[in-house]
Amino acid sequence: MKQLCMIFFVLIVPSLISVTVESKCTKGCDTALASYYVWTGSNLTFIAQTLRSSLVDPNDVELTTILSYNKQLPNKDSLPADTRINVPFPCDCINGEFLGHVFQFSINSGDTYEKVATLYYSNLTDAASLQRINNYPPTRIPDRGTLNVTVNCSCGDADVSKQYRLFVTYPLRPGDSLQSIARNVGLSDSLLQNYNPGVNFTRGSGLVFIPGRGIAGGAIAGISIAGVAGLALLAVCVYVGFYRKKRVKRAALLSATSQDLSVQSGSDKTVESTGPAAGTPTSLNAITVDKSVEFSYEELSKATDNFSMSHKIGQGGFGAVYYAELRGEKAAIKKMDMQASREFLAELKVLTHVHHLNLVRLIGYCVEGSLFLVYEYIENGNLSEHLRGSGRDPLPWSSRVQIALDSARGLEYIHEHTVPVYIHRDIKSANILIDKNFHAKVADFGLTKLTEVGSASLPTRLVGTFGYMPPEYAQYGDVSPKVDVYAFGVVLYELISAKEAIVKGNGSSADSKGLVALFEEVLNLPDPIEDLRKLVDPRLGDNCPLDSVLKMAQLAKVCTQEYPQLRPSMRSIVVALMTLSSTTEDWDVGSFYENHALVNLMSGR
Repeated sequence: MKQLCMIFFVLIVPSLISVTVESKCTKGCDTALASYYVWTGSNLTFIAQTLRSSLVDPNDVELTTILSYNKQLPNKDSLPADTRINVPFPCDCINGEFLGHVFQFSINSGDTYEKVATLYYSNLTDAASLQRINNYPPTRIPDRGTLNVTVNCSCGDADVSKQYRLFVTYPLRPGDSLQSIARNVGLSDSLLQNYNPGVNFTRGSGLVFIPGRGIAGGAIAGISIAGVAGLALLAVCVYVGFYRKKRVKRAALLSATSQDLSVQSGSDKTVESTGPAAGTPTSLNAITVDKSVEFSYEELSKATDNFSMSHKIGQGGFGAVYYAELRGEKAAIKKMDMQASREFLAELKVLTHVHHLNLVRLIGYCVEGSLFLVYEYIENGNLSEHLRGSGRDPLPWSSRVQIALDSARGLEYIHEHTVPVYIHRDIKSANILIDKNFHAKVADFGLTKLTEVGSASLPTRLVGTFGYMPPEYAQYGDVSPKVDVYAFGVVLYELISAKEAIVKGNGSSADSKGLVALFEEVLNLPDPIEDLRKLVDPRLGDNCPLDSVLKMAQLAKVCTQEYPQLRPSMRSIVVALMTLSSTTEDWDVGSFYENHALVNLMSGR
């Protein structure tokens, strides 16, 4: 009971308490909905990628979260054009000024502010807003990069009604009127107008906010139930606190079961259910974290200038990352929404128990209002930025081999030297950080899975990033350390070519090909050297040692074998890369298939 009360106070109570400050907003709300007008040629996967957030994971192939708010859609492939769908997103208080959420949009060649706003974001924002919050002049938007896209939202107005808690950000279109919208959503004209004072609903553009009555009834009901359950639990916890009077000197966080998480978020988005494999725990054990690493919200807010855009250095699937200097140390702060509590707890679990030179170091955490993880600041960004970002010098080949070795060592540690074994499940170039000395650290453990030593592969829901998933995981959800080995092989191909895991032909997704298939075509040739040369990152120049490149490519091929039993262990990969980094003369990856002792080594036997 004490532990249940602890997680309630840590994770739930801060979101129920309103703090009065001098600003235009003091806090956001867990969920808002974006009314997205479906245009010809769009699909649900594209929409999920465009509006990705802690509530919408574009790597969820079934897109269950979006479908749960759109009961009119039988499945993800049934998306008629010229209709609207509702997409959930967190409604944040941005810089204490207004309610909204900042999405990250990956720029494509030829994109303009107008195109991004009106087409890709379906008028949920406008070109003028994009120009204000981005540094690119309208005529000089790069072919690659990221745009900040702000979409406004509402958490309601208690002076109008206390009945509604979920609101839709609704872009007006020609032909809309107050009466037609009110009729479609089953609300009165006066209520809609009171929530949008002074707005002309017939103007054909701009945003209005509509109470989400009848949308995803289960989710709305969950909010009410969560509130009642929360108050009941609060009363019990107060009783325990006052009558036991025991001082808490350590903060204990529990990884809740699916039912516990639904009380927090009213959503099953982050609930991970596993099959009945032997040894699979139904919930994680308690996590105990020293109070010395707990930060206050005030300290984090002050260090980031109230989480201003000027301190923002990145955006991941579960939250934004901000730069700060805390207690004399440079730090990176990941701010996560309450709905991401499972990912927060998973990462906290790993990084408080696992310490290695090639794993990013956790400095501390905070659980006030939102969920915060504080890491050591890694100066040089991530590997993906170095391989494909503009404005960076090309990585020399020796640095690429060193980065591969460092990353392999980090993975070997969590696969071979921890009990239980950890499986990262989201290894990719964007999750490999580069420090000032161009050494690598594996980061982002929010999707990590735990297995007992010697256990069989575990069936689980699909998470991760397309292009890095092995066949047995993408098709059947089977998880083993060989999932990370496959993804690491893709990273090796990236180090060679600087191409993305999925290569788009002529910029068209219809002509896409996986990096694995692209390299296998070449490596299966009798003499692959000349064709391999065409795949090598041109920024490496003519002096790139092709013999060394070929050996790394052959190692990547072994890592990305179709059958997991044929892939090497991370320990074997470390041995191979250590040899490659020290010499290019004495090591022949082709001998993997001829020398039985080496085959056994590479298979981890």
